[in-house]
This record gives sequence, C-alpha cells and structure tokens, in this order.
Amino acid sequence: MPGPAGVSIRDRLRHLTDEDELVLRLTGEHLGRLASRDLRQRCADGLEHSADTWAARKRALTSESSSRWAGSITKASHDQWALARRGQAAHIHKLESGIRTLRHRLSQPLAAAGTKRAPGGYRDSEEWFRKSRRLHTLEARLEAVRADWESGTVHVVRGGRRLLNTRHHLDVAQSTEADWRRQWEAERWFMAADGESGKRYGNETIRVTPGGRISLKLPAPLAHLANDRNGRYVLTAAVRFQHRGQEWADRIEQDRAVAYRIHFDPERGRWYFTASWQRPTVRAIPLESVRARAMVGVDTNADHLAAYRLDRHGNPLGEPRRFFFDLSGNARHRDAQVRHALTRLLHWAKRCGSTAIAVENLDLEGKKGREHHGRRRWLRQLISGMPTARLRNRFIAMACELGLTIVAVDPAYTSRWGAQHWQKPLTTEKRCMTRHDAAAVAIGRRALGRTVRRRTAPPRDDRSDRRGHRTVQAGPAAREREEPRRPATDRALDARHRSGTPRTRGTSAPNTVRDARSVSM
Repeated sequence: MPGPAGVSIRDRLRHLTDEDELVLRLTGEHLGRLASRDLRQRCADGLEHSADTWAARKRALTSESSSRWAGSITKASHDQWALARRGQAAHIHKLESGIRTLRHRLSQPLAAAGTKRAPGGYRDSEEWFRKSRRLHTLEARLEAVRADWESGTVHVVRGGRRLLNTRHHLDVAQSTEADWRRQWEAERWFMAADGESGKRYGNETIRVTPGGRISLKLPAPLAHLANDRNGRYVLTAAVRFQHRGQEWADRIEQDRAVAYRIHFDPERGRWYFTASWQRPTVRAIPLESVRARAMVGVDTNADHLAAYRLDRHGNPLGEPRRFFFDLSGNARHRDAQVRHALTRLLHWAKRCGSTAIAVENLDLEGKKGREHHGRRRWLRQLISGMPTARLRNRFIAMACELGLTIVAVDPAYTSRWGAQHWQKPLTTEKRCMTRHDAAAVAIGRRALGRTVRRRTAPPRDDRSDRRGHRTVQAGPAAREREEPRRPATDRALDARHRSGTPRTRGTSAPNTVRDARSVSM
C-alpha cells in the first residue's frame, strides 16, 4: 500500500497577549466572512465554473484582503466543493446498493431462505409492507440526489452540519446557547495560508522563522493594527515543534512550501498553530522482497487488534498479541484510543524484527446500511462502529515513519478458515487461541503467498517426495520450523539407545488362531 502524501504537525501558541488575541480574532472573523461569501459563489457556479469565474472571485476578494489571502480562500472553496461532490457520489452509491437489496428481497417469497451470496425473503407480510414503503422513500431520495448531481448542486455548511443541528438540541448536548455560539463562530473563522516554494521561509502570508517567530500579513481593512512594516503583525508567542521539528526547520531553511493554519479551541480556550507540507511519494517495495522476512498478521475488530508473528514460511512464532481500544466517548477520545493501539502494535512489530505488517483491505462503507443486515441490529452497530477508514489511513502514516511496510490482503473468509485450520492446533494448556488470533495467522499467510491450510496434498502423479517437499511448511534446513512428529516406535528406540539398556521384553505369542483341520493335515 502506498505511503502518506503529506505531513501535519501542531503546537500550542502560549503566552499570547490581549492584543495578540484581539488581532487573531478580528482577522479570523473578517477572513471567515469572505470565505463564506466565496463558498456560496462557488456553489452557485456549480458545473459552470471556469478559470474566468475563478479570476473574478479572486479579484473581488483581493480588494478586501490581499492577493495571497484571496488565493488561499478560493482554493479552500474549491476543495470544499470537490469534497462535497465526492460525498454526494458516495451517497448515491449507498442508496443504489440499498435499493438493489430491497428489490431483491421484496421479489422473493415470504420466509424464503437465503444463500451465502443473496438474502432471502422477508419474515411476514407486515415486514414486507414496511420494506416496500422504505423502498419508495429511498427511491425518492435517490432521485433528488441524482438531480443535484447532474446540476452540480451541493449542500455545504461552513462550521459543520452536525454543529448546526446541535443548536436545536442544546439540552441533549448539555451546552448553553452562549457556549454553542462561541464554538460556532470559532469553527467559521478562517486563518489558513498555502505555502509557496521559493518565497522566504516557504510562506509569505503567514511567515515563521527558524526561531519560531510568527508574523502574518493583515487584510487591508485591518492594516492599522500592524506592528511591523509592510502591514504585518508579529505575535509575541513563539512556536516550538517537538514532533518533526528538525524536518520542518530544514524545509523552511531551503524556502520550500509550508502551509500554516491558526485555529482556536473554544472548549479549552487555547490557540493552536498547525504546519503541513507535501512529501515525495514513497516507492512501494516489491512484494517478493517483503516476503523474504518475517511478517506480522493483524486482524481488525470492533474493540481490539489481534496480531500474530509469522516467519517467511508462514509458521506462527511466539504467542498471539491483542491491542485493545475503546471507541466510546467523543471523537477526540476515539481518535486517541486508535492512535494508542496502533502505536503499541507498531512498536511491538519493530521489536520482533518484522519489516512488514499484513492487514485486511476492509471496505465497509457500502455495508453499513440497515437494508443489508435486516433485523440484526447488533451486527449493524458492530460494523458501523469499526473505524476502518481511520485505522487504514493512520496505520499507513504511522508505519511509514517506523520504516514498516503495509501489505493489504483480501479479507474473504479469513476468520472462518483461520478458525478451521489454526485455532485448534495452536491451542494449548497455556495458550488460549480465539477466532481473531487464528484470523491473524490466515491474513499473514495470505500476504506471504501461502495457502491458509496448514498442509497441502502430495503431488498428483505419485505419493512420494520425488518432486520435492510435499507440504507448504518450511524445509528441513529452516530453523524454528514446525516439523512433523515422529512415530512413537522411533522415539522409544532412540531413548533405549541413549540409555544403553538392552531389550528385555520377550517375543509375544502369536495371536493368530489356526483351524484344527489345517494343523492335522
């Protein structure tokens, strides 16, 4: 899987004076109003957008801010419109998938049994009637969304639609109108500047020196607040990036582009400063090179990550590991839990000497609708609660920083086949194997190019080893291999030779009973 394409680091702005906070608030409010107006105009243009309309919008914004602020605002509006279009396309795909499922199940007889690939009919006529009404509702929604897609109409809320709806449910959110108003205004502020290669320190709008001194270009209506030449304002707070600080310093010393963003957290009452830049695309390592060394298989679940280490031949080594996380609470807590679990997993894989991690290429976005799972509400909640996209993106980004390679494999039947072929053989008195641990073994073996089964059949032409090793396990010369257990007679003979004691057991009498007539003859 390809590595991340960008880097983002953040630090808190400490020891800001009252004048600094006033300038930041006024700048954010003014630029936020301009960004809202430009986004409205971009959405009104729709599919009729062109380079001429873009230039006209930028000229209108330049007179009220600056040319660079206008460029950042228009680019942010384009990105927001494109993001809304991608969300619209995903919504259409989800509605079409749900409609196909409903139509299929409505066409089946009542209480008809389903198969592995297609669901059956509904339970009774009452459920059939409710689902038929649901079908008409989804068809109406699909028609409306398709009309918006064809006309280029998108529905975007600056500040977030969820926060907007919270205004009508303050009692449920346990908030007051004043707190909501502060958060709403802070989310709609705009203080983000794109970087420019070749300019001083990589950004002319928001400039940061190697020592951490921050200065920003004030918009034209706020130029009277400047405390430096050329209409710039220098903050008293200095920024210190603890994470990737040296990489950021090397970049700005070479005047390479770095984008900056200043934002305010009303819940904590803190100002934050974020720096981001693009990084060169990491070349994918050939799969044959990855398979030459040990690998860690990881099974993703709703509350933990199950991991097992395998050698290059597909043999499990050591004990299974589980890294738990709790996805309850707010988004910040869930994100921290996922990050902490991935950190422990990656550090453990690094200590084991593995250079690659095999994960399932899960895509559950089209399977989270209630039409796909019927009355199994627990299954819908389980699938909806799995942060597959967040785990995948964060997994790739964190693994690349540690020099680990991510191998994505097909998730089909890994849990079922892993439990069938690996759960019982690996279970001992001191080791408790679960289906998830066995699935991690199956995922790792699939990434190594091995079959999930522990052993394969002998060659077709004969039952000897004339054509080579007859199993998919390691060869006789490999260390730490899983070798077959020798017969009991051979083990007893070796023990007798080691002890030097002769065989004392006499020859037993034959158990064959002959016919008397044959003896007499």
